[in-house]
Amino acid sequence: MTTSLQDGQSAAGRAAARDSPLAAQVCGAAQGRGDAHDLAPAPWLHAGALLPPPDGTRGCAADRRKKKDLDVPEMPSIPNPFPELCCSPFTSVLSADLFPKANSRKKQVIKVYSEDETSRALDVPSDITARDVCQLLILKNHYIDDHSWTLFEHLPHIGVERTIEDHELVIEVLSNWGIEEENKLYFRKNYAKYEFFKNPMYFFPEHMVSFATETNGEISPTQILQMFLSSSTYPEIHGFLHAKEQGKKSWKKIYFFLRRSGLYFSTKGTSKEPRHLQFFSEFGNSDIYVSLAGKKKHGAPTNYGFCFKPNKAGGPRDLKMLCAEEEQSRTCWVTAIRLLKYGMQLYQNYMHPYQGRSGCSSQSISPMRSVSENSLVAMDFSGQKSRVIENPTEALSVAVEEGLAWRKKGCLRLGTHGSPTASSQSSATNMAIHRSQPWFHHKISRDEAQRLIIQQGLVDGVFLVRDSQSNPKTFVLSMSHGQKIKHFQIIPVEDDGEMFHTLDDGHTRFTDLIQLVEFYQLNKGVLPCKLKHYCARIAL
Repeated sequence: MTTSLQDGQSAAGRAAARDSPLAAQVCGAAQGRGDAHDLAPAPWLHAGALLPPPDGTRGCAADRRKKKDLDVPEMPSIPNPFPELCCSPFTSVLSADLFPKANSRKKQVIKVYSEDETSRALDVPSDITARDVCQLLILKNHYIDDHSWTLFEHLPHIGVERTIEDHELVIEVLSNWGIEEENKLYFRKNYAKYEFFKNPMYFFPEHMVSFATETNGEISPTQILQMFLSSSTYPEIHGFLHAKEQGKKSWKKIYFFLRRSGLYFSTKGTSKEPRHLQFFSEFGNSDIYVSLAGKKKHGAPTNYGFCFKPNKAGGPRDLKMLCAEEEQSRTCWVTAIRLLKYGMQLYQNYMHPYQGRSGCSSQSISPMRSVSENSLVAMDFSGQKSRVIENPTEALSVAVEEGLAWRKKGCLRLGTHGSPTASSQSSATNMAIHRSQPWFHHKISRDEAQRLIIQQGLVDGVFLVRDSQSNPKTFVLSMSHGQKIKHFQIIPVEDDGEMFHTLDDGHTRFTDLIQLVEFYQLNKGVLPCKLKHYCARIAL
């Protein structure tokens, strides 16, 4: 092995010697004695100064350039302690091709907040999308991905926020922020993000939709949705909105028309003749935001405000603020603007939530779980032989049953909630078991409950349970139905010394709130619809 290595070095040295006389001296000295201080100086070195090399060296450099022009491969020279002595000053010692190429995907640290103001810092590439960030947080916190997790852009200095679409680049969103602005990214659920694809009838009221061309017969909400996604036809959204006058604090009620080219308003009543229409805003270079406190922050006539904000501007003077009469009207306007701006991209986000839309694919994101954890399966050990539960529905029900049994054991040491004092320990447990549930929000106000539901989407069946402020012995079920929020009082009733909960004056009784919620998740009962999605405050 030693002999072959020396032979290879000798061959390399002879090849280097053909190119430069000094290289021959360096290689010979290194092979003979191995000491750098024994090297003989070059003939043209005098008093430590570099003089022009002899003509022979110039010929070697010319030969090398000629070989390079002819694409003739040449063996690289062996590195030596004095590379500047054996190379022309016009050629580099090491070729740039020998260095590894720099990674073009720069990384940046972003901070994401949850509703309880806890935060998590993430080191992400510059081309990461909002969906990829959500996926990272889901994996890191072991949440269940039901395609409703959303990234929000929150601008507190003007009191607005918006949904960052799944395909948007997060770093581009952050690049539009001012240095002194205290803007934040929030991570929470939004059940209404793509609900208009499932139930378009709730988003496009008949009195707000018209068509540019005459149609034969009635148009279904599904056909209206298809028109939004089509580039040839479009429905026209129209109605009264309150608009804030530029540079003033006053608001004016005007009739607006939403078309594919932008938002217009009529200068003469509800007329939509071209001579009466004036351009208000386009949405190609603007984003649509929802106002959080329009009445308090901007003096709006209602709390159902939204606005257009240019991408490259952040001041309140640049906003074009509007205000609707009710939540359903605002939802219709905002949904239609999203569809006209993004079109088929929204539909692709809805149909293919995991499809890579940026350079950050699933392979490039470092996994937050181990391989063994990802390969876990549900097992049933209740019989004589264990078996793998292959049915996902059965596996979920088993997990729920085990979770409830665990919570009941854990609640044995909890105190009573404040409901009527029960004589038995089981009654005390039933009164306190709901406190560990994610849908229970304890002592929050009616307005705070409505704000939470609106934030997570006015979808039928979104709910939470809270304490009653008017009666400390009762609870309240707050839920969304038909773009409105309704509240139902849960009353405790006593029968034979035991306490029960009821929503229908005692006709249907439950020993604890968990049984009540699970019953109405399966049965409509006296409610306008079944309970589907619970509002939860998560911590990062």
